[in-house]
Amino acid sequence: MKDKISFDPKDIEENKAVAALSYLWILCLVPLLVKRDSPFAQAHAKQGLALFIIEIIGSLIFWIPLIGWLLWLIVAIVSLIALVKTLQGGYWEIPGIKAILEKINL
Repeated sequence: MKDKISFDPKDIEENKAVAALSYLWILCLVPLLVKRDSPFAQAHAKQGLALFIIEIIGSLIFWIPLIGWLLWLIVAIVSLIALVKTLQGGYWEIPGIKAILEKINL
């Protein structure tokens, strides 16, 4: 699958490690605040922030046996896939996150 958004290869190489922090819970704030000049890191940080918000809201549901556990597993897998894609220098637009991102004006 081809990435929808293209980034400067130099930007990707210099910032992919920091951008990967975006998918590790509250660490999404690190690239959001530290790498403001990197479009690659900012795109991942905004997506990571949206996932973080989902995780916070989901924490009310995740404790429910079976349904909550399944939802937690889905969020964890999505975060892992995005993290791996970032470390490979790519950008995966997480399905359903775009609507949240449009509301976050950073």
